[in-house]
This record gives sequence, structure tokens and C-alpha cells, in this order.
Amino acid sequence: MTNQQIQPIFILPEGSQRTTGKSAQRINIMAAKLVSETVRTTLGPKGMDKMLVDSLGDVVVTNDGVTILEEMSIEHPSAKMIVEVAKTQEDEVGDGTTTAVILVGELLKNAEKLLDENIHPTVIAKGFRIAAEKAQKILNNIAEDITEKDTVLLKNIAITAMTGKGAETAKEKLGELCVKAVKQVMDKEDDKIIIDTENIKLEKKVGAGIEDTELVQGIILDKERVHSGMPQSVKNAKILLVDSAVEVKSTETDAKIQITDPGQMQAFIDQEEKILREMVEKIAKSGANVLFCQKGIDDIAQHFLAKKGIYAARRVKKSDMEKLARATGAALITNLDDITSSDLGKAGIVQEKKVGGEQMTYVEECKNPKAVTMLIRGGTEHVVDEVKRALEDAIGDVSAALTTGKVVGGAGSIEVELSRNLRHFANSLSGREQLAVQAFADSVEVIPKTLAENAGLDSINILTELKAMHDKGKKWAGIDVFSGKVVDSWKAGVIEPLKIKTQAVKSASESAIMILRIDDVIASSGGKGEMPQMPGGMPGY
Repeated sequence: MTNQQIQPIFILPEGSQRTTGKSAQRINIMAAKLVSETVRTTLGPKGMDKMLVDSLGDVVVTNDGVTILEEMSIEHPSAKMIVEVAKTQEDEVGDGTTTAVILVGELLKNAEKLLDENIHPTVIAKGFRIAAEKAQKILNNIAEDITEKDTVLLKNIAITAMTGKGAETAKEKLGELCVKAVKQVMDKEDDKIIIDTENIKLEKKVGAGIEDTELVQGIILDKERVHSGMPQSVKNAKILLVDSAVEVKSTETDAKIQITDPGQMQAFIDQEEKILREMVEKIAKSGANVLFCQKGIDDIAQHFLAKKGIYAARRVKKSDMEKLARATGAALITNLDDITSSDLGKAGIVQEKKVGGEQMTYVEECKNPKAVTMLIRGGTEHVVDEVKRALEDAIGDVSAALTTGKVVGGAGSIEVELSRNLRHFANSLSGREQLAVQAFADSVEVIPKTLAENAGLDSINILTELKAMHDKGKKWAGIDVFSGKVVDSWKAGVIEPLKIKTQAVKSASESAIMILRIDDVIASSGGKGEMPQMPGGMPGY
């Protein structure tokens, strides 16, 4: 029986798309490469920015990898997996998202060459897994130790993270502020450093310049005092944090009150006032002269608080209440009957200041605060947003360096050294996995190559020069993108935490392996499952 006479059997609903075998792999690899190419030009000190405009016309100008990918609304299923790599990198370290995404793209690009040579995807996947495990060991061996006493190194890490971003103009000052902030919120448990970067509050305000960004030993709240009769500033503040409302509680069940004459109405109002007066008396009795309330404060209660000379702010966010507790040493109170003087927090001064046309509450001069605030300034909303992203990266890097205790040289030096060591390791292997490990080693070199390309340099010449220096034992030889020469990145102060590199290698290799192992893409018809199309019938992003 000839093929033409066989009746086709349909097992999928009408309109479904199915791509199998090599064409499925190629489509997935193409999608990953396109995502990688999109962010590639943003890498390094001479990386360019992207302007992203959403459907509402809101504009974001950034060169932060994860922000670009999130704002792009990517639909292709394989491309979405690459976005996950960036998100993981952001969550784990806070920086290095572009590095991780470029690495996935390059791993798949080199895997495609091996597929063309008829090497099975599972063999490539196994080789990549072996290379990734070896890369972790190599990176840990190359890395140098760092402690919280190495202030200059920590500052260089922060400056490296901000170079090439919107905050670059004031990177020296901002680097110092980042190190101070991280050290301030750092805790030690059994000689292990624990840092929760959530305790560093980044507050944005348009106005002034980037260099006017300041670090406050305490918390800045985007709130004003609730009553004009309250003092504008309180010295030697004793702070009470209440997470319930300073209002007359309504009944739990639906209740109806019937009043038949005006006398009863007055008695009702007097009783409400009495309850509120008692509440304020309890607050004043505790010795508190500043009140921060997570919920509302009744108008009558505001009046009584003002009479007592107590500074109060209401509807403070839960996260800010927790930061205030860490900064001032106050306890969060739910019931006003239970207040004791030990529940109060302390601050040198609490005052209302006008910043960028808005009133804000400064809780300053806290003694050894475990939560601090960085007030970010800049000329426009877009500038302030980008400076905030740069500071988040810098704070993440300094934290990662201190928690793991290991750092490496930047400027592409660590990647060239890693590639060199992986090639030596590949030579010790037999079988086809050796080719996959070599492909992995080639892929790692995409970082120095991209740094050179983005700086307008000849990537082949630079890479050849770098390899020659590393063969001579200069493990920190990297690219100075400003002079176009090869320099010692450690001496030049281009330093990054080891965790950026280990996490990028881990996430990138796992994603590349997963995409390589897909040989069949079945997209159901209509709805969200439909495969987005690119010109020429190729699923796009």
C-alpha cells in the first residue's frame, strides 16, 4: 500500500499546531536566542538603555535585564523560560540578570551547532550538566575571600554594579551609602552573616540631583502628621507603634440604634468622645510622644493627641511598621490596655520635612538601627526609577558578597579563566560529552566578547589578548572598556560577588538543558495556548 492511500488519523483538536523533531528544537533555540540578543546590548559599562512603552503609554528607560524582559510581555513559551532565568537571578542575587540571559542564548547557539553534527540532545544535555558542575568547583577555587572589614573592596563591588547605569554620575557617594546601609542592617548568628535587604528602604523623590541621595539612620515615611496642632518635630522621641485603629469600634454584628430625643443623641456623642479620650490618655500615660498607627485615627482622637503634644501619623504600611520596629526597637501593639514603657521605641528626632513638594516624616538618629532608609533623588521620574534599580543591584551585590564571603574579579576576567579551566577539563573526557563541555567553555566567553562589542572594540583581538594573559597565570586579566586595553580587574577595582557567577551558570545551564530536551511542541487551538506567530510562520516573542 502506498503512502497516498493511508487515511490520516487526527488525535488533536482542529486548529492545533504541532512541531516535532529538529524543527521544534530550532524554533525553541531561535526564540531563546532572540531574547538573549534583545538584552545583549545592555551589558557592561558601555551598555545601552532600552525604552519600553506599554499599552497605556507609560515609559520605562532602563538597561536592567529583568526589567526589560518583564516589561516586554513575552508570549513565546520557550522565551518565557528565559524570562524565568532572569527572575531567579534577580530573586537570588539581585544582579547579573543580563549575564544569565546572554549565557542561556549562547549555550543554545553552540548546542545548535552540535545538533547539526547529529549529536543527540541528551548527550549535549549530559555534557552541559557535567560542565556546569565542574564550573561551580572552578569558580569556588578561583574566588577570593572577603569580610565586612574589607570596606574598600565592598565599595568597589557596589561601584562595579552601578557602572553603566543611571546612577553612574554619583557612583562613589552611592557606593559608600550602599556599604553603610548593608553593614547597618547586617546580623550575625554563629559567625554566619545574615542580611535581609528588605530592611533597607528605598524611598524615591523627584527633585534635586542624584548626588543629593542620602542615607537616614532610621526610617522615612511618605506620611504627614494628622493634625496641624501637633508639634512639627519631637526630640528624644518615644515611639508607640499601634496596628489597630484609634477609633470607636463598630459592632461585629449588624446593629441598629434608635434615638427618640436629642438628649439621647448628645449622650451617645459624649460617650464616643469619652472612649476616644480614654484611648488617648492610655497613649499619653505610656510616656509616648510619637504615635504611628497602621489603621485610622478618629478626628476627635487627633484633636486630643494634638492637645497632649503627641506627633501622630496614620495608615502607615505594615512593611513600614515592621521597619520602624527594627529601627527604633519598639514593639507592635494591638491592644492599648497592654502598653508598657518597654514597648516604646526610641529615636533622636522625629520631624516632618517637605521633600519634593510633599510632606514626609523623618524618624532619625536611631541608636544602632536594624532598618535604614535611602532617600533617592533625581531630576525626573525616569531618572529616579533607574537610580533605584541600580541601587537595588548594588545592595544585592554587597549583601551577596558578605553572605557567601567570596568575590571574583569582573571585566570578563572570571569568564576567560573559567573557560580556560573547562577546556583543560574537557580534554580529560572521552566520548561525545567532551564536545558539549567544549561548547560550554566557548559559551562562557560570550561575556567578555559582548563587553568588547558594546564598547566598540574588536572582540576577536581582545579575546586573543585576554587568553594569552590568562595562559601566563594572570587570572584577573580583564577588559578596560574605556581605554580598550587589557588590565588587572582586581587592581582596577572591578569586583563582583561570586554568587552572581555561580547562580548565572546554574540557572543558565538548567534552562538550556530543559529547552534542548524538548522535541515536540503541541499548541492547542485558540485561547492562551495558541503559538504566537512570527513572519515566515516561525513562532515569535
